[in-house]
Parts: sequence; structure tokens; C-alpha cells
Amino acid sequence: MATLYLTLLTFHNLNRWLILLAGVWALVRTIPGASGGRTFTPADRRPVAMFMGTLHLQVVLGLLLFAFMGMQNIPLFAGAPRSSFQWEHLGLGALAAVFGTLASVQSRKAPTDPAKFRAATLWTALSLVVILLAIPWWRPLLRVFTQ
Repeated sequence: MATLYLTLLTFHNLNRWLILLAGVWALVRTIPGASGGRTFTPADRRPVAMFMGTLHLQVVLGLLLFAFMGMQNIPLFAGAPRSSFQWEHLGLGALAAVFGTLASVQSRKAPTDPAKFRAATLWTALSLVVILLAIPWWRPLLRVFTQ
């Protein structure tokens, strides 16, 4: 069971970096188009969709970790600055996934290209802010098969 825990924790940690990279990539693609004058192309949509997909994967990995740790009576976020951090982490992660989903859906359904860029930029930026608040910065930044 320890191997499963370390595997989930490693993938959850590595996926965090994919999320941050995809979010920055999405902003780099969408911020210039938000002022107008550009067509929202599949190349602009791709990083937004990737950002949403990696966020959804992160939520699934996080919920699996949460359930596994609960079943094994492993303390959640030992050494956290606040005892409420586990709930903050869980809630902010879900909120970030909602914002990432809104970035994808609103940028796809907006009636004009500037509106698509603005929706993608706004919701991606909000999601990244929430993600940065949810990261346990006191833990190792790159954790590969270690506790």
C-alpha cells in the first residue's frame, strides 16, 4: 500500500508542474488576443483545453490520495501551518478546476473572437491564482517517489 501512496503522491506532484506550465502557456496564447484583432484558432484553444484536462486529472489524483490516506489513517498535511489547510487545499483545488472548466467552456461558446480570448484569459488567470494559494509551499517542490 505504501507503493500506491507514493505513486499517487508523485503523480499528483508532477501533474502540478504540468498544470502550471499549461496555465502559463494558455495565458501566453490568450492575453495578446484579448484586445482584439486576432482570430481564436485551434492553436489558441489547445493550451486552454490542456490546462483544463490537467486540472481535472489533478482533482482525481487528489481525491484518490485523500481517500487512500483516510483509509490508512495517514495524517493529512502533517506540519501544515494551519490545521485547516487540508480543507483549504481540497476546496481551492475544486474551485481551480471549476475556473479552468469555465475558461475552456466560455472560450468555446463566446460569440466573438475577442470574447473568447477574454474568457480564456480571465478564467485561466483566476484559476492560476487559486492554484498558487492551494500549493503547500513548505513541502518539497519536486517529490519523486519520496515522502
